[in-house]
Amino acid sequence: MLSSVKAVEKRRAYEEVVNQIRAFIEDGRLKQGDQLPAERHLSETFKVSRATIREAIRTLESLKLVQCRQGEGTYVLSSHGDTLVQPLAAVLFSAKDEISDIFYVRKAIEPYIAELAAINATDDEILEMAELVSHQKESCCGGNGAVNCDASFHSLMARMSRNSVMERLLAALVDLMEQTRTECHQDAERVIISFTGHHEVYAAIRDRDSEAARLAMSRHLDEVEKVVMGNNGKGGDKR
Repeated sequence: MLSSVKAVEKRRAYEEVVNQIRAFIEDGRLKQGDQLPAERHLSETFKVSRATIREAIRTLESLKLVQCRQGEGTYVLSSHGDTLVQPLAAVLFSAKDEISDIFYVRKAIEPYIAELAAINATDDEILEMAELVSHQKESCCGGNGAVNCDASFHSLMARMSRNSVMERLLAALVDLMEQTRTECHQDAERVIISFTGHHEVYAAIRDRDSEAARLAMSRHLDEVEKVVMGNNGKGGDKR
């Protein structure tokens, strides 16, 4: 798999290791889910110290290209198509970003994802969304079920759009909202608003009404934002 690696210069050697491993991901020699060789093997292959390999792995982790699993090893997170979006997401988005800023970006792109979903979704995907909305209705008591349904709905809708770049950007944005979901989904008001909004978006997608889907998603995000900002002591959003 790594037979074509080149020995690297000692100065800032970890950057060259990063560049080579990233190139392997981009050209498909390393695929999502593949396990990287052990640290010692990488050190011998690249002819650098194990400390250099550790620094390279940390950098790849920060770019969301690999994940270190304690006791298991290091695994590739991205497919070759993700290598453009994941580093961009890492640069653009941070866990320290204001929730209102994250919502602003979501509101700029997600209504159009819903619009594309209404046009491009398969019949099987619409059935899958129907089941998801039904399950969310059953989970309206809150807890992990409601949190998982919320994330799954937006993920499925993005897949239905058939726009892989928007899908991955939305995944990065939604990932930053995990903390607010966990904290606020216990709130009965948000649970109801989430279900109601999802049902309206689903109905528009089911009917293949792209404009209605776009408007429904825009309303949904507005309503959820009001609840989230209120729960975070930031009501009265300026937008």
